[in-house]
Amino acid sequence: MDARLLLIMKSIHKACVDTAEAYGRKGDYVAGANIAGFTKVANAMLAYGIL
Repeated sequence: MDARLLLIMKSIHKACVDTAEAYGRKGDYVAGANIAGFTKVANAMLAYGIL
């Protein structure tokens, strides 16, 4: 269980770091998390045909 949680947390951290850097906000974990979260929800909505 702990190993799985560790992998999930590492994945979330990487997504935040990579997204922040991709949008010119290197090191800004909050912006990276917000943008990554928004992107994930927006892509799901597009996949379901909501937008």
